[in-house]
Amino acid sequence: MFKKKTKAPPEPEFFLSATNMPTMNYRVYYMKRWEKIGYALLAFIVGAAVGYLFYGGLGKDEFGQPTVVTYILNILIPSIVGLISAKLFIPARTKAIISKRKRQLSKQFRDMLDGLTTSLSAGKNVTDSFYAVYEDLKVQYDSSAYILRELELILSGVQNNIPVEELLEDFGARSDIGDVSSFAGVFSISYRKGGNIKDVIRNTHAILSDKMEIEEDIETLLTANKTEQNLMSIMPIAIVAIIKGMSPDFAKNFTTPAGIMASTVAIIIFVIAYFVGKSVLNIKM
Repeated sequence: MFKKKTKAPPEPEFFLSATNMPTMNYRVYYMKRWEKIGYALLAFIVGAAVGYLFYGGLGKDEFGQPTVVTYILNILIPSIVGLISAKLFIPARTKAIISKRKRQLSKQFRDMLDGLTTSLSAGKNVTDSFYAVYEDLKVQYDSSAYILRELELILSGVQNNIPVEELLEDFGARSDIGDVSSFAGVFSISYRKGGNIKDVIRNTHAILSDKMEIEEDIETLLTANKTEQNLMSIMPIAIVAIIKGMSPDFAKNFTTPAGIMASTVAIIIFVIAYFVGKSVLNIKM
């Protein structure tokens, strides 16, 4: 007898820490019901509109009058395109939210290291430095900032006699950010072996700052190219909309077999070019 494969449970978005506080898993994000409905509805409307723009008006008779087939296709094709758009947009939007969240956390983590470096240089020990940087960042960030939540977890763990290096290692594992994980590993080894924590944090902060500055410079250089790509993504749709709006007689060519074939091939080439452009402009360090 073959055993039926059981589907693996989804990775949780939150874990429970040793102090019974919820800890965020930055690797995943699950949309709330209202978010899914909102994004799906938006993607469906846009996809249906584009589908109708390119394939609306098919099945007319020899006099150019709409038939029953025309009305059916005007509903069926936009609906199919809208459903496909909604299906593809939800994962893409989720991935974008996770990426944005990691970027924010990485920037906030750099500010945390900056504060730790300043506090340690002033002669404070590691624990007091974490308390000091938490108070400083409370002024700089909103109470819902990711780094404040993580510092609250660290301070709560310290108060419950949990080693700070274990708390940082847990933070690094959940963050899914290489810099945070690397810092947690180096900090743990140095702290246990009696290394110079001040130099570890200072060097990590300097490296991370240089890396983020380079990333910001690259992002600045690519901003114009990304803007051009976004405009080029809209241009084919805008051109077809203008043609159909200003020249209905010429627009009839889109409903001929040759016009349908040309539109389909053009859309396929356009989609391929879009994803190739996205991959070229997606430079990771």
